[in-house]
Amino acid sequence: VPLQAFGGGLVQAGGSLRLSCAASGRTFSSYVMGWFRHAPGKEREFVAAISRGGVSTQYAGSVKGRFTISRDNAKNTVYLQMSSLKPEDSAVYYCASGSILTATQPLWDYWGQGTLVTVSS
Repeated sequence: VPLQAFGGGLVQAGGSLRLSCAASGRTFSSYVMGWFRHAPGKEREFVAAISRGGVSTQYAGSVKGRFTISRDNAKNTVYLQMSSLKPEDSAVYYCASGSILTATQPLWDYWGQGTLVTVSS
């Protein structure tokens, strides 16, 4: 399912930002959705994931309590609300779709284009 992430930008440390990922097609609700990020010089890492109906979520330890993943199946969109941002959160953020709620990247099927988040200190 084609995915497009947007909403990135420049924000000061301590600030908030909301990312969105829009999916095309009529099967959005049948996919688990997730967010990943890739910072320069680091490997791409898992950020958060949400089940098909939005009941179950999973977060990386580094963002738990600061980030919230949600979805609106009527709008074919998944969101990542980011608060208390830190410079180390700076990265290109990608959304992905899959069939399993997991942090394991090879198990995700489709990846969208990323959106850049820069957190200044």
